[in-house]
Amino acid sequence: MIADLPEFLIAAKRATYAALGDAASVAPALAGSKQLEYRAGRFDYRDVYFGMAYFAGQETVALDGTVVWTMVYAGGIVPEVADGGDVAAIYGFLRQALRLVDARRPFRGPSTFAAGDFHYTDESDGDLNDFHGREIIRRGAAPIYHLHYGGGVIR
Repeated sequence: MIADLPEFLIAAKRATYAALGDAASVAPALAGSKQLEYRAGRFDYRDVYFGMAYFAGQETVALDGTVVWTMVYAGGIVPEVADGGDVAAIYGFLRQALRLVDARRPFRGPSTFAAGDFHYTDESDGDLNDFHGREIIRRGAAPIYHLHYGGGVIR
């Protein structure tokens, strides 16, 4: 395990998309993408993704300029949800859940979280070195958002 990596990931995730959404974007290196960045000490975090309602992306952490950890992800809102207000509410709720990331599982959000009509669940296997998982948001009993992810320490 890389010392301080879990704590850095938590700070980076809470300072970028979870806190500010797309407002945390910097000028992207890849045309058509969104790019979020955070730096602290010897670590650099970058999250690059494409899309909105359905999206795919990659997070990387570099230590002294060398990428040492990565996570890839893809998912989004189910096609039946097309109203812009609903999309905004779902992603607002998702950012609330993602701000609750913790050091035991610093991939996405907590195992469960609920607010109003929304319920978030995240199930993952593995640890920071090698992991995969899936998060789902439901409104009532209906799944309205899903995301698959995986990654680990670069060897």
